[in-house]
Amino acid sequence: MRSRSRLGCLTPAGIIAALVMLGFVGMTALARGGVMFSPGKLNARAGRTIGGVTSHADLEGQCSACHVAPWSSETMADRCMACHTNIAQEQADPASLHGIIAQRDPDLFCAACHTEHKGPASELTLQTPDNFPHETLGFSLQGHQRQANGFPFQCSDCHGDSLTTFDVQTCVACHEERDGAFMAQHQQDFGADCLACHDGVDRFGAAFSHDALAFPLEGKHVEVQCAACHENVRTPTDFANAPAQCVDCHTKDDAHEGRFGTACESCHTPAGWTPANFDHNLAAFPLEGQHVDVACEACHINGQFQGTPQDCYSCHKQDDAHDGRFGTACESCHTPAGWTPANFDHNLAAFPLEGAHQEVACEACHLNGKFQGTPQDCYSCHKQDDAHDGRFGTQCEACHTPTRWDDATFDHDRSGFPLTGAHVNVRCESCHTNNQYAGLSSSCVSCHGEPSWHAGALGTDCAACHSTSAWRPAKFNLSHPEPRVDEEGTGIYHGGTTCQTCHPSTVRTYTCLACHTDNQGGEGDDD
Repeated sequence: MRSRSRLGCLTPAGIIAALVMLGFVGMTALARGGVMFSPGKLNARAGRTIGGVTSHADLEGQCSACHVAPWSSETMADRCMACHTNIAQEQADPASLHGIIAQRDPDLFCAACHTEHKGPASELTLQTPDNFPHETLGFSLQGHQRQANGFPFQCSDCHGDSLTTFDVQTCVACHEERDGAFMAQHQQDFGADCLACHDGVDRFGAAFSHDALAFPLEGKHVEVQCAACHENVRTPTDFANAPAQCVDCHTKDDAHEGRFGTACESCHTPAGWTPANFDHNLAAFPLEGQHVDVACEACHINGQFQGTPQDCYSCHKQDDAHDGRFGTACESCHTPAGWTPANFDHNLAAFPLEGAHQEVACEACHLNGKFQGTPQDCYSCHKQDDAHDGRFGTQCEACHTPTRWDDATFDHDRSGFPLTGAHVNVRCESCHTNNQYAGLSSSCVSCHGEPSWHAGALGTDCAACHSTSAWRPAKFNLSHPEPRVDEEGTGIYHGGTTCQTCHPSTVRTYTCLACHTDNQGGEGDDD
């Protein structure tokens, strides 16, 4: 027995039968002008004659007059415009119906609104809200499905006899029937141009929620009428531009008259003006430490807020345990955390603490809690520490510093005997024997004595001839006899001689004859 072919109908005989059938169908379609594919009769209502055709029924059997081949670059809309040139002109006019549609939805084709093959007496234009793309005209029918009486809306209910016109008073008349009082108030608040705000989507109806916007309604704002905040609004943009700051609406309600600024929300909430919470950190005087727990009226007496003093002493004068001895700048030692512990910055006082003074207990200087009038000189506090027993006077700071006692440097220039010349390198004890400093004589002879070679003839004023640099050379500046002049006017000079030449034994006696032997016994022997 022969097995069946796995190709099924794809046998040579089956393929031949299929080709024969396709050929027959094609020949029939050509012979009948494509009528066999027509879904119904064309519209036969006579209209304006276009190219000798008064209705689409005149094109019966000429499918290619409207329909294009699948491979063609043309569309059926191109075929429509080829005949209906007036509609093509309207599409170029943005003020016309077809121009509006073309602008809003350029891809919308003619068949979306105009139908065919519905029979000779059928309408060519869809005139029911259910199938007309009304949103392309800028007004959705989403919120206008049924009238108040429950019947569906018909185009004529709003447009009357012409679909191309619309009177906004139609909206007013219809909605006044539904709620006359609301419409009267609504027109007073927002005007009568309904389409300026409404697009049929009904965004601002019963389902509208302000919470979805940037300014949700809370507290007493829920009870406020729209027009109270949206004043003189005529467009959606006007709604969006409504002020969102408290002060924009509540300036007239400001009981503080601007004393607290314009940020009402820093204290108040939409729940009401009272109770209010004031954030003192936003003020010029933030609350810290124990100030946080102080009642408002303790500082703001008689409800006065502006001009309240911000310095400590104005409020705490009665709490000043120092009785003003430390002045009125409490904050230099105390903090809002409490009166104690306190930190006093001695650098702010007239006596800054330096060196070892920084480690001294306060009561060591401020006896019996006395602060004002405390002496500031060293000796008043350190008299008992004076190892010199007053021999150097009471100006300790002349040698000592606040660092420590043994780190002392005496500046002799501050004394009555500045050190100069060779005195600079002399050891202190050479002059200050037995540690005696006070009461020493500052004369030269008290230390150096009278040189024997002067034989007491020049007195004790060493500085008259000598300097502190060295004993020699010395300048003799006592009054000395002037040499005489001879009869010829020739001076008698003693240049090149030494003191001992004329004063061989004592500086007070002298001899001329030792040199002037030629004058012995003659005149001038008394020179």
